[in-house]
Amino acid sequence: MSTPQLVVHRDKELMAEAAAARLITKIVDAQAARGYASIVLTGGRNGNGLLAALGSAPARDAVDWSRLDLWWGDERYLPEGDPERNVTQARAALLDRVPLDPARVHAMPASDGPYGSDVDAAAAAYAEELAAAAGPGDHDGVPTFDVLMLGVGPDTHVASLFPELPAARETERTVVGVRGAPKPPPVRISLTLPAIRAAHEVWLLAAGEDKAKAAAIALSGAGEVQAPAAGAHGRSRTLWLLDAAAASELPRSLYPPASA
Repeated sequence: MSTPQLVVHRDKELMAEAAAARLITKIVDAQAARGYASIVLTGGRNGNGLLAALGSAPARDAVDWSRLDLWWGDERYLPEGDPERNVTQARAALLDRVPLDPARVHAMPASDGPYGSDVDAAAAAYAEELAAAAGPGDHDGVPTFDVLMLGVGPDTHVASLFPELPAARETERTVVGVRGAPKPPPVRISLTLPAIRAAHEVWLLAAGEDKAKAAAIALSGAGEVQAPAAGAHGRSRTLWLLDAAAASELPRSLYPPASA
């Protein structure tokens, strides 16, 4: 388990631009090392802001988009093309503007797909897709993602792992169906903490005053069931990318921010 490192930016726009530049570097380095990169995307305003910044970044064309595997940390279980689905928003923010290989874009199932209203079957199918992509050196039935990004909710939720709900307690499965989420829509699919913790690097994104208390709780020793963001760690690095407003309630002992 890696110790969390912090990088605090002046505002959310600068945070998104810097995170996009950081992500380009990680992708290019991974592709140079082994020919491809594997990234897990997050939705929400911070995740989509990062994708939009990536799309306009000067170094965008350094990425070989055809050799990039994209996965999602969670999804709203809604019909294909619904504007509230994370994949729909990601396509609008970036994906439809870069030459990705469609076979390497691993969207989570939609509610009008082959599993219908059975969110548990849809989650199990995504777990099988992850397992099929895992290699002999990978862990916990998922590929070892180069970077897995998570937005942090005001209640400390990450992906669709909400405080005290069963999904936050899952220790065996890599993907679960979520019912009764306190944030609409109530039915979702989510990676679990074991799957999240298989990633080389986990980046947690938080911007805005409404995220300040969540960041302070998660970084001050809270339990992962009560504060799921506290349980999100990368195998080699855990990076919190915040703006000044989201960092405003953090104890000064957590500074200075990480470099690199």
